[in-house]
Amino acid sequence: TDTTVEIADGYRPHALSKGWGWTVLDLAEGGKLNAWNAGEMAAKGQVLIYLDADVLVSPPLVAQIASALSVDAPRYASGRPNVTVSDDDALTRHYTRFWLTTPFMVHGVPGFGVFAMNRAGRARWGNWPDIISDDTFARLNFSPEERLSVPATYDWPMIEGFRRLVQVRRRQDIGVAEIETRYPALMANDDDHDRTEPVLRRALRDPVAFVAFALVRLTIRLPVLRSDNRWVRGR
Repeated sequence: TDTTVEIADGYRPHALSKGWGWTVLDLAEGGKLNAWNAGEMAAKGQVLIYLDADVLVSPPLVAQIASALSVDAPRYASGRPNVTVSDDDALTRHYTRFWLTTPFMVHGVPGFGVFAMNRAGRARWGNWPDIISDDTFARLNFSPEERLSVPATYDWPMIEGFRRLVQVRRRQDIGVAEIETRYPALMANDDDHDRTEPVLRRALRDPVAFVAFALVRLTIRLPVLRSDNRWVRGR
């Protein structure tokens, strides 16, 4: 147990002063999927926003997302991620610099940390499946044309430390592979990566970042630093 409920409930007076509804669910059964399914049933609005606890949104983000999703057709939206890294972790800083040049980050709407959809979009599936990469599942339920990027930003902290970076990135790879196996039709909605600058050119421009990135990717494929925890997190 923790003080999440008390902290969330502490914002009730401020929300009510703005004329907003404010409902905090204190569920006996834990678990992310149970929380999402219960939250969706309790929510009354036409826009559903899914936000990681360690993400800081800029003031305009929620309003911009709500505006973008105020349409009848199924739509998905997110803001522009500002990936933050501690000054104390040089390897993670170098890794992140190269990661920011990958196709996933350069094209489309990544949606990690915070994503949203309107009710018409959410109607495309029932309860959330018990899978690792639920954010990827949500994103790929929409075509690239249905995924909207709004200009407002949000801060998303990168996993720090070599061990945690390897473990979490390995888990994410497993999560994507799980979707490819269980929901192969969704992969048709992935972004076209052919427009990305070639790896060699990016590596020559920032060789230190490339070496850090390659080291993590190589270690992911080796039988080291493995965790039996399906939900391993870096923070």
